[in-house]
Parts: sequence; structure tokens; C-alpha cells
Amino acid sequence: MTAPVEVVHHFTRDKLGETPLWCDRRQQLLWVDIEQPRLQSFDPATGRHQALGVDCDWLGSHALCADGRRLIAKDLALHLMDEDSGKMTPFAVIETGVDNRLNDGRVDRWGRLWIGTMDNQLHRPQGALYRVAGSGRVDKIAGDVIVSNGIAFSPDGRQMHFTDTRRYMSWVYDIDPDDGEITGRRLWADYSATKDRPDGAAMDVDGCLWAAFFGGGKIVRYRPDGQIDFEIPLPISNPTCLCFGGPDLRTLYITTAFKFLNSTQLQREPLAGALLAIEGIGQGLPEHRFTL
Repeated sequence: MTAPVEVVHHFTRDKLGETPLWCDRRQQLLWVDIEQPRLQSFDPATGRHQALGVDCDWLGSHALCADGRRLIAKDLALHLMDEDSGKMTPFAVIETGVDNRLNDGRVDRWGRLWIGTMDNQLHRPQGALYRVAGSGRVDKIAGDVIVSNGIAFSPDGRQMHFTDTRRYMSWVYDIDPDDGEITGRRLWADYSATKDRPDGAAMDVDGCLWAAFFGGGKIVRYRPDGQIDFEIPLPISNPTCLCFGGPDLRTLYITTAFKFLNSTQLQREPLAGALLAIEGIGQGLPEHRFTL
């Protein structure tokens, strides 16, 4: 399948754009650049783009909070940020004493944050998946992870998709809504034969999973049974993550990266690092908010 891809934002070039979120209250798209640490926003009604530099080595991801603040993943710790002042307050330390960083995270429908860590060298299985409660309690859910990614929840919230990009595999877990315990881990997709690198993911109202493939230059829609529905090629090699936004959640926004591209590749891909969008190919689910 092919679809017209719109260049939404190319004011700056993201080295590693990630974690796009649609804020329903502000009607803005929010995303991060992990390696040029900055929080960014785009207002489609006005075309206004804003960027806020963040003092850290790695800006892993972020999540909306029910009280209007935002939860920010800096290096290996979580901080609460006031949206008006930009002031950050330490909230929880996820790991210490290891050459890791926080990566993909998402809030479930009961207000809990699920977030993973990854090896900074991209080959050691020393990362993990964590569940974070509003009280600040952090529980390690799974270990032996190289690069945590692709966290997404089914429309009813009772299943969670989780990917290890560098193991080339994705799994599904069942979630107990009362206590957040997970059971029934099962392999959902194995990309090891093709070495496709699944990155960020998003769920739509039909229960279909959308995944970005870093290095693959495409996004893929999977049916609930795990079969490919269709693929959409992109004008860049490195899509990183995606989300549905807009007033009716019918615009698919895609973050991208110029990381790992040499000068020749950058000349061939002038849109590497831009924010892209595709209209009218699906409808997403509202982003859940972290409950403190």
C-alpha cells in the first residue's frame, strides 16, 4: 500500500526523534529528540513549533499525567515536569550503576507507567521492563532485554505488546487490571530471519498494531492475529515511532532519525529527522495519563 506522506515539521532535524504523544487537552503533538535532548511540541492549528532543551545525556521518553504535568524519562530516572514553568522534580530512579538508559514507555488505562531500559552499547542483554505506580513504586517485570521498545496496549487495555528491537522479537502479555500483574507471555512476531528492527508502536481502534521499522524505511499495520495487513514505504530509512493525533485521532504522526546515516545518505534523505504525517488511514486511541 502507498499513501501520501506529508512533511509536518522540518524546522530542525532530529537526531533521534521519538515517543510522539497527542495531548488532547492542548491539542498538540508532543515528542522528544533523545540524543539532542529536547522536548518538542507542534500545534497543527497554528503551525507553531516549540522546543525545550533538557539537561541530560539521554531523553528517553515521556508521558502525560492526569494532573496536567508530564513525566519525563531522563537517563535512568523519572522526573515530573510542570508544563508552564518547565521545572522538573525528581520522581523515581529506575536503575543505577549500569550502562543503560530509559527508552520507550507508555501508560496503561489504569494509570500505570510501563517503561523499559536498554543497553547503551546495543548488544548486551542488561535492560529490563518496569511497571511504575503513582506512589513512586517501581517493579521489575522482565529482564534479559537488549533494547526495550514498542509498548502498546489493546483497546480494552488487557493485553500489552512489548518488543526487544535487537533481539528482533515482539511478545504479548496479559495484564490484570487490578494489580498490573502480567501473565501468559507469548511470542507475537519473530523478525530474526529478516533482521527487521521493530521500533515504536501504536494501537488503533480496530485492535490493529502499527509498527515503525528502524532502518527499514516503512511502517506496518498488523491485524490482531499478528498477520500483516499492509505496509507503507516512507521517504526515509529510519522511522522511530508513531501515534495517532488530531481532534479525531485520524492523523498518523511519525517521528524519524538521522542517527547512523553518513553524509551521502543524508544527501539522499533530506527528510531524515523530520516529523511526518499520513491522513485518513486509520483512527487511534486516546493516550492514557499517569495517575499520581
